[in-house]
Amino acid sequence: MKRVAVVGVSAAGLAAAETLRREGFEGSITLVGDEPRLPYDRPPLSKQFLAARWEPDRLALRSPADLRGLDLDLRLGVSATGLDRGARTVRLSDGGQVLYEGLIVATGVRPRRLPGHGGHVLRTLDDALALRSRLGPGRRLVVVGAGFLGAETAAVARGLGCEVVLLEPAPVPLAHAVGETVGQVLSGAHLEHGVDLRTGVTVTAITDGGVRLADGEWVAADEVLAAIGSLPNTEWLAGSGLPLDDGLVCDQFCEAAPAIYAAGDVARWHNPLFGAWMRVEHRTNAAEQGMAAARNLLNPRARKPFAPVPYFWSDQYDMKIQAYGYLRGHEAIAIVDGDVGERRFVAAYRTGDRLAGALSVGMPPKALRPWRQAIAAGAKWHEIVGKTAIAA
Repeated sequence: MKRVAVVGVSAAGLAAAETLRREGFEGSITLVGDEPRLPYDRPPLSKQFLAARWEPDRLALRSPADLRGLDLDLRLGVSATGLDRGARTVRLSDGGQVLYEGLIVATGVRPRRLPGHGGHVLRTLDDALALRSRLGPGRRLVVVGAGFLGAETAAVARGLGCEVVLLEPAPVPLAHAVGETVGQVLSGAHLEHGVDLRTGVTVTAITDGGVRLADGEWVAADEVLAAIGSLPNTEWLAGSGLPLDDGLVCDQFCEAAPAIYAAGDVARWHNPLFGAWMRVEHRTNAAEQGMAAARNLLNPRARKPFAPVPYFWSDQYDMKIQAYGYLRGHEAIAIVDGDVGERRFVAAYRTGDRLAGALSVGMPPKALRPWRQAIAAGAKWHEIVGKTAIAA
């Protein structure tokens, strides 16, 4: 193999390129990205950067010198528009093309948008710059969607002195992901900080100066942020013959087709540790999967399954939220440490007869370490949680 193309310049794509070099690959590596920027970190966009505690230079994943040391054919500001597997060619938006012998797809996701005109989304640095410039004391921000992105933005906006309305269609925010008990805890924090949290409401469109709800009510806003989920960037792969279903579908090795791998938010793969298909939109997973995809591409006879314990974190007000495992689809929750009322606790999650995940709020990192180890070991629920846990 002499030529590898990596499509996507972010955490997953950069990790793949670095791993190729670290593993001794001396051929050409073309790194394609649709943004005209060097690789940068996205999680701080809704936290430190939006709060104006960080400036763009702190988001850089690597220095220009580090990138030069990788000897990359860096194509910035162009997007992939098509894939010809027969000719082993990626077509680009500037009319060019990239030949490859091995391909790693790391094109990520894009935000879902609401009908209507105007409003913000928060995915790129430009998105964050636009929103940050519009926030401040006395401004009224309506956030549509009380998932982690929407909740983090609401918390930052309150800290900047904004009036915040947080609109969520579910009865309890994040209950589908972390359970009702944890969702209510997080909701309580927003209410205590003066957020106008409204649940069970559906936004139908962004209008001039606000949003329209399904029941006809109009909610006024100076600014509107749509935080209603994302869509994997796979359109450019249409007609390629690759399996597409809520992402680029891969096996346990992150391979979608011979010599074609995927990593990061766009990859939907089978995680053998949980026996489940998953697509994980978290920063840690993106980097780990980029490394795994690169190693498996280079060493097809010594491939290893990508079987991580997913990890994510969130900062909201003075709460640090951390979680390990695969919490979606859980069947039971138990509070295994701390006190929910004090917002300092660890919750364990059961799927079937196994420990599927653990989440902490306001606890030190060491409180979760034994739970991560138990999840990685495939611990049975009754063996690790015990009879003293408080059902949630």
